[in-house]
Amino acid sequence: MGNTLSLVRLALTEFLDNLHTFQTLQARIQGSPGLPLPNPSRSFWCYPPSPIATYVSKLPTHADFVVVGSGITGTSVVRRLLDDASAEGHDVSVVMLEARDACSGASGRNGGHITPPLYHDYTSLKRDHGQAVAQKMIKLRLAHLEELRSVAEQEGILAESQWREVDSLDVFYNSNMFEKAKTKVETYKADLPFDAEHHEVYEAKEAIEKYCLASDTVGCISSSAGAIHPYQFVTGILTKLLSRYPDRFSLCTNTPCTSISPPTGPNPYYTLSTPRGIITTPHVIHATNGWAATLLEKLRGKIIPFRGNMSAQRPGRSLPIPDSDPTSHRSFVFYTRPMGYDYLTQLPTGEHELMLGGGFAQDGDEGYEAMGNTDDTTYSTRIGAHLSGVLPRYFGEENWGREGVPLEGSGGEWAEGRVKVLWSGILGISVDLIPWVGRLPRVVSGRSEPPLSSVVKSEKGEGMHVGAAPGEWIAAGYSGEGMVHAWLSGKALADMVLGREVEGKLGEWFPDIMRVSEKRWKKAKVENLLEALDD
Repeated sequence: MGNTLSLVRLALTEFLDNLHTFQTLQARIQGSPGLPLPNPSRSFWCYPPSPIATYVSKLPTHADFVVVGSGITGTSVVRRLLDDASAEGHDVSVVMLEARDACSGASGRNGGHITPPLYHDYTSLKRDHGQAVAQKMIKLRLAHLEELRSVAEQEGILAESQWREVDSLDVFYNSNMFEKAKTKVETYKADLPFDAEHHEVYEAKEAIEKYCLASDTVGCISSSAGAIHPYQFVTGILTKLLSRYPDRFSLCTNTPCTSISPPTGPNPYYTLSTPRGIITTPHVIHATNGWAATLLEKLRGKIIPFRGNMSAQRPGRSLPIPDSDPTSHRSFVFYTRPMGYDYLTQLPTGEHELMLGGGFAQDGDEGYEAMGNTDDTTYSTRIGAHLSGVLPRYFGEENWGREGVPLEGSGGEWAEGRVKVLWSGILGISVDLIPWVGRLPRVVSGRSEPPLSSVVKSEKGEGMHVGAAPGEWIAAGYSGEGMVHAWLSGKALADMVLGREVEGKLGEWFPDIMRVSEKRWKKAKVENLLEALDD
């Protein structure tokens, strides 16, 4: 009897714990993400700060376009708006509002990978959306590698952006997971022959010897990918835009948008409130990703904030160091269990830091602690401990060697041990795992749109106007894969806002499943996310 009561008590305690976890998670998901918190954890990417980190333009009372957010998406949108409008002879004004310093959100806090999911979710994309759509998604992701290089080159920031091609390796320590991955690769290579040559499968012995991996590695899959310094890429472009369009582009850092009001009779525009005053506009472009639902209440439970964790670490002295040989540059994704993974790339300069992130499954309650969490002023202690100790295990102690030491004259800016610094960043998880890009229907924005008469008039003819009909727009919900979705999503969104979808040839390269629609909004539910993660 005593044993039975103990078991009942244990079961009830576990049930109540799970119920509490569920209720807490549900409350976070359905609540407002709020504004980005001041004094975020110190990201290695963001130091030294860019000269424009705290740049504050005079806030105009009106702009043709207002972009909220200064990361990769917002920068892509602004660049396309200004460059294309200028090329067509239109002197449009663009204001970028940023709650904190420039590029202080996820874009300045991520892993720096340009490593697209390819075979990983191709099968599920094909099943859910058809082969043609699945291939279009894959091509969009692949296109980011060359697109980011091309943009950096055009802007003259290729060197400081540290763009480079890398050999990307998916490393497995579980035989069942490796076998499933190989099956997915075969399907992928059969359907997408144009990318088939970039994938190679290595069994245990060859993988361990070729890539200096731990002895219990069961195999790996290699492909072509890239890496970049995301902060210097974004701030470098913003610096160029400020110089190129001094009278038409306003960057207002530490100027959060606190609310958006719909047009009224006397005022035919949206009115955006900030601590520095108000600004009116016919177009509001949301580029806030994990914080999107702060200003868009109807997106709560559709785009969920998620706190990710990152680190910068000194490599062990026996690990190979990347050099001028392109084949020496590598990125890794380590798979040890079905849910979650760790990801790593190595910098080409300085102490050749290992930029390691992940550890999702090491967080509390199987990672639920990260869901709906927008506190990037700190990081998960459990994940921090995991990231701090796991690298010699992945490569093998003998391959790792003695611990690295700070370079002479480094100035004591960072910790002197293996781990130089740990930080966190807020991702935006789409519950259907597809980014949200396009015009926001009124049912989603919750606000009426300004009349067509409120938009800027074209200099080219009577009655003509610049851009699409007024409204609110978004590009967000990259589910941790912003580096292979955000830039081209921003570019496509700018073409939509400008009414240039035909000229931009969006029909050829932009996947329509990423568009925002009332039907998709109604269908997207949190429960679908858990089902999708099982694929």
